[in-house]
Amino acid sequence: MTGPRKELRRIDAPFVSLGPSGVTVRDRLKGLTPGDEKVLRLVGGHMGALASKDLKARCAHGLDHGNETWAARKRELTVQSSSRWAGSVTKATHDQWALSRRGQAAYLDSLDAGIRMLRHRLSLPLGEKGTGRVPGGYRSRHEWFVKSRRLAALEERYAAARADGEVGRVRVVRGGGKLLNTRHHLAAAALTEAEWRARWESARWFLAADGESGKRFGNETIRVTPRGEVSIKLPAPLADLANARNGRYVLAAKVAFPHRGAEWADRIEGNRAVAYRIHLDVDRGRWYLDASWTRPVVRTMLLQAARAAGMVGVDTNADHFACWQLDVHGNPVGDPHRFFYDLSGTAAHRDAQVRHAISRLLHWAKRCGVRAIGLENLDFTAETTREKHGRRKRFRQLISGIPTGRLRARLASMAAELDMVIVAVDPAYTSQWGAQHWQKPLATPTRKTTRHDAASIAIGRRALGHPIRRRTKPPHDDRSDRRGHRTVQAGPGVRGREETRRPVTDRAHDARARAGTTRTRATSRASNTVRDARSDQTWVQDSLLLT
Repeated sequence: MTGPRKELRRIDAPFVSLGPSGVTVRDRLKGLTPGDEKVLRLVGGHMGALASKDLKARCAHGLDHGNETWAARKRELTVQSSSRWAGSVTKATHDQWALSRRGQAAYLDSLDAGIRMLRHRLSLPLGEKGTGRVPGGYRSRHEWFVKSRRLAALEERYAAARADGEVGRVRVVRGGGKLLNTRHHLAAAALTEAEWRARWESARWFLAADGESGKRFGNETIRVTPRGEVSIKLPAPLADLANARNGRYVLAAKVAFPHRGAEWADRIEGNRAVAYRIHLDVDRGRWYLDASWTRPVVRTMLLQAARAAGMVGVDTNADHFACWQLDVHGNPVGDPHRFFYDLSGTAAHRDAQVRHAISRLLHWAKRCGVRAIGLENLDFTAETTREKHGRRKRFRQLISGIPTGRLRARLASMAAELDMVIVAVDPAYTSQWGAQHWQKPLATPTRKTTRHDAASIAIGRRALGHPIRRRTKPPHDDRSDRRGHRTVQAGPGVRGREETRRPVTDRAHDARARAGTTRTRATSRASNTVRDARSDQTWVQDSLLLT
């Protein structure tokens, strides 16, 4: 007798990720005079103060915000700046408030997941073992008591956050809450009060202007000519600082945008909208200009076209990408490749490490001749909670350190520049089935195949539309059915093609149950070959056997 069959989760179909929806390029403002820097600081401080007041007013309105309140705020800002400056400020305020609301919703979801997990574990007897997906009960009475207190604390936080969400109240800080809290820990941050103050003021400046199609060079507030000349429309209280006509100030620095410069030039010469942002890097003492514009979000390539030249399967890990090239039939080609990165240190260091690893991965995939990269559609939101994994702190840190959503977005954006696409696949059982079917067969005396390498093959095969497990070895030639159905793969529409194969005894028992017959000693002595079957007997091949 065999045990009950384990239910497997539903596996979603692979899909091609959408291309990038926008572009941002940056260039340094070199050659600024002290007068230019003074004007930039005055404009940034003045508009930053107006942006802070507008954000306060928007948060006070909460869910009662409407066109009337927005128009009233914009009229007040227009008197102290200009209509276009006021439009940019109110739009930035709305975006910041909406971002805070999304963060509030994510916080509520995390609290709800923790509360549900705590209630489940507290309801179990002490010492009860858990399963692979759900942990068991707590190990001692003391731990049970501590977790019950934590449940009460989480429920209190959840009630307070939910009350804020119902009335539209958000907590938001212009300049960033992290930098604000650093003020109380200057020694740990190795900063003086003056250095912190410089960072805080520059973070709260507002020197950004939205683009406007049809206007000269795509922006009336911060204008950049094809020759790189930068000019700013000064707010009304600072109009006496203008050094050009119509209340404009022309900077001495010029920009060129070495990256995507041709695309930027095409947009401004066609008077299409380009948004600009001027900011100061306090540590380096350098001013920068960012230019950004939107692109229509389209699916750059059909799934069938992406699979035409094979696939590169990529398994994302905490410190490296494990990759393997597959041909159109799902067979591994060559040796596995690994691209390492270090996610310790500052955010800028982590971002640079990920970008460097992605660049190496994409250039290698381009040399392989493929047009698509298979990547898991990972989401560890429910897996990083401390309530589920408890004392496994290193495991929680490992999962939290794996780049997921941001990685896929950056990879899709960088791949689009090389005319490649990202095929997102369901991550279910890729590591388990990859190790089961591919790790040992691909290991050689000179090549050690890791579990991550095998998982990359599983991801690539799923992206190509093939089942993860390999073909079943055909029977010998002396068998009655010769070489036939066992080498045939199940079609993409066959249900259960990704599932684990059931034992032969279970399938035979199900077939007899459907036929309404039972196996007796007489029938067990009968031959099982097609040659000895009666002429009126109908043979039906189970769809799962075809895999």
